Amino acid sequence: MEAALFAMVVSLTQQTVLITGASSGIGAACARCFAQAGARLILAARRQEKLQALAHQLNDQYSTATWLLAMDVQQPEPVEAAIQSLPTPWQAIDILVNNAGLSRGLDKQYQAPRQDWEEMIDTNIKGLLYVTRAVVPGMVNRGHGHVVNVGSIAGRQTYPGGSVYCATKAAVKALSEGLKLDLLGTPIRVTNIEPGLVETEFSEVRFRGNVDRAKGVYRGMTPLTPDDIADAILFAVTRPAHVNISEIFLMPTDQSSMFHVHRQAD
Repeated sequence: MEAALFAMVVSLTQQTVLITGASSGIGAACARCFAQAGARLILAARRQEKLQALAHQLNDQYSTATWLLAMDVQQPEPVEAAIQSLPTPWQAIDILVNNAGLSRGLDKQYQAPRQDWEEMIDTNIKGLLYVTRAVVPGMVNRGHGHVVNVGSIAGRQTYPGGSVYCATKAAVKALSEGLKLDLLGTPIRVTNIEPGLVETEFSEVRFRGNVDRAKGVYRGMTPLTPDDIADAILFAVTRPAHVNISEIFLMPTDQSSMFHVHRQAD
């Protein structure tokens, strides 16, 4: 029985995976994880030089075929043009990982700079929608595909100073559920990944390069790593075709909610 079940797991060999926000953090970890599993990768991000370095690394380690897209998900027309301009061998996207996302500041909602709101909303909500809209019709036409949205514990629990960011991740949860409803009757699967504390560049971006303040977020505890999230995503997309992992909600052992984190004294 175990051997039979194992044989049903989906192989990623030569499947085409598009990862947004692939230049660092969870996106780069997903690229390494999928490359090791034999996938072909479309790596999308604004920082082309980091994508080039990652692509060279994956080619050296795994002989991975890659296609790079210098793409800002906040811009709908360039997103659509980038997807439409993919060469024929790269157009049939099997898996989309909507990973691009960010947070800005911890100001009170009524005091936060409007630019911070707009960056979070334009990236985390509208950017996810733009990429999904450009990719999913092709999946439906081909009768094959899987969309993975990277959400957050913040989509479940709102914290002081984070209401706009939390609202964007609550939107990711709703959009994931709504997309699955809209795709009912097709073989396309949808998964929402909701991590707790993960140590990436996320906090440095939030605090606009203040490294000391960013490190304080994880001080005294062991956070999740980007590889942990990539591993969860790999699990979701390799289940048998009749299985849809709708949500994966994961936290570090040192965290039990947005507000409860065990920290060792320095």
